[in-house]
Amino acid sequence: MKTIRLGTKSAEVNYLNELLQKLGYPLLVSNYFSPETEKAVRNFQLSHSLVVDGIVGIKTWSRLLEIANVGYASNNKLLSEQNLMDFASFHNLELAIVKAVNEVESGGKGFLVDGRPKILFEGHVFWRELDKRNINCSNYVNNDTQNILYQSYTKKYYLGGSGEYDRLEKAADLNPNALFREAAYCSASWGLYQIMGFNAPSLGYASIDEFVEKMYLNEGEHLKAFGLFLEQNNLIRLLKNKNWAEFALRYNGKGYKTNRYDEKLIKAYARYSS
Repeated sequence: MKTIRLGTKSAEVNYLNELLQKLGYPLLVSNYFSPETEKAVRNFQLSHSLVVDGIVGIKTWSRLLEIANVGYASNNKLLSEQNLMDFASFHNLELAIVKAVNEVESGGKGFLVDGRPKILFEGHVFWRELDKRNINCSNYVNNDTQNILYQSYTKKYYLGGSGEYDRLEKAADLNPNALFREAAYCSASWGLYQIMGFNAPSLGYASIDEFVEKMYLNEGEHLKAFGLFLEQNNLIRLLKNKNWAEFALRYNGKGYKTNRYDEKLIKAYARYSS
């Protein structure tokens, strides 16, 4: 693990926040080493007889992993080189293209430290999914449900990590009617590529339950779902033609330029193809 500190933005910080959240620190799980993260790190260091500097180096990493009791049981679930090679062959793509897209568009890892697939619950999608099932959402809006059921998109209720499962299950249990659980699971994005659950039928899954079951297996299944999504939305053609800007626009939305996704794809492809 790299040494990280206040202001760092990286996958290691995401993992750090996840570990700290697992240990009870009330943190948003993200890739940003925030002042709140530094405060939690200092508290952890003080509680475990470490030098209190707010910097996470080898000693703090070691103690964190020991206390969190993380052997990362999901190592056997991680994406392999063979997965990427099979994907390239199946979709008739250069391996360098596949590796570039995987690097830029994946979430770094598809599983939490407890072995569950990474998710992000979207309350505005939950509203839409309930509405599709002829359920009057207004009947369920109150102070207790405001973090899981709302009409317009917002990030303010995100918790990240295992906290997203708390939100998911809260939504699923909003009513004993099985349609609520189905709508809730359709309202989360799943796995390494964060495919929304409501895509499951159009991608060929028999139900949202089958889709979720596959997401629990391994990152290879996440990659398969990603490929199905790309095929369904006619994006494989853009990759074959190395039309990076159009692909980034279609996959990431209008904000792709701000985040320079097309530039990142070009650089990653150049590196892998060489």
